[in-house]
Amino acid sequence: MTDSTQLNSRKIIHIDMDAFYASVEQRDFPELRGKPLVVGGDPNGRGVVAAASYEVRQFGVRSAMSCYEARKRCPEVIFVRPRFEVYRAVSSDIRRIMHSLTPHVEPLSLDEAYLDVTGLSVHKGSATLMANWLRAQILEYTGLTASAGVSFNKMLAKIASDINKPNGTAIITPQDADHFISTLPIERFHGIGKATAKRLHAMGVSNGADLRRTPAAVLVQEFGKRGQFYHDIAHGRDARPVKSERTHKSVGSETTFKDNLNDDDALLTQIYEQNADAFNQMHQKQLVAHTITLKIKYSDFTQITRSHTLSTTFDSAESAHYWLDKLFLDIPRQLPIRLVGVTFSSLAPAAQLLPQLNLFE
Repeated sequence: MTDSTQLNSRKIIHIDMDAFYASVEQRDFPELRGKPLVVGGDPNGRGVVAAASYEVRQFGVRSAMSCYEARKRCPEVIFVRPRFEVYRAVSSDIRRIMHSLTPHVEPLSLDEAYLDVTGLSVHKGSATLMANWLRAQILEYTGLTASAGVSFNKMLAKIASDINKPNGTAIITPQDADHFISTLPIERFHGIGKATAKRLHAMGVSNGADLRRTPAAVLVQEFGKRGQFYHDIAHGRDARPVKSERTHKSVGSETTFKDNLNDDDALLTQIYEQNADAFNQMHQKQLVAHTITLKIKYSDFTQITRSHTLSTTFDSAESAHYWLDKLFLDIPRQLPIRLVGVTFSSLAPAAQLLPQLNLFE
């Protein structure tokens, strides 16, 4: 069996929760059901939309938009503050369901994950039946809907999970992949953002067929090493494995914006939200950290990190704000930003600090 045949025989599922934060709020508070809902910050201040319910999306409201703009587009919108501790608890329940099917689970965020189900014999060995079983289990145990994509690699599985949203499953087989990719607008390819799509359109590339016809050398010359990735995905090639969870050397949270951001206030608000999420993860794992790292990815997919290490540990999410502000000021700002992330590292079990704390008491 060739490497290519082996890769094409893989069975990868991508599970993506539907409007996760907003759906949790509507589940827990019946008065919010069917209403246009935004989970985010203060609409009268510098708040940013963390999640938008499907009812408010029809007004053009989306994540990473300012809450002020969201209210302009939908004056009836209801704003609620994020409850990350609740979202994380629900996410843990969902992860347990996934692990009951396979140990090969790679979480991407609180609301999505890849599963490699290659070789499993349950559900007649059908990855589609497995995906539908996962969605049914998630609905039964959490009251929330999920969408699933099934394919032979991660890129196509992720694209597929978006086809029948919300609450649906889509399959892209090796036999269907070439035709599907040929007709796919380049904006739909995972990893091609608005700025890259604009440059590709200028090159006469508007869909997968155009991208496939473009020589790899031309793409590499235009986009660097990302060009080879674009060439590969145009041919349906994505050899990345599903990476199972490992022992934590760090704990972090990041988010990719639907539209690139340039506004300092909006960026810092988002950074604080990722910081709160990362700190909450660390707290739940009963860990403490000495090092904090700010990650920034620009519109051209280049990325940088800035870190700071304390002799003491971060005792609250808010205690990191001062250092995040300083790290953010150290970030070059020539390009718009598409992703921000915060990671805590130099971890130790919280229990190790108890004798020291008792001494001070």
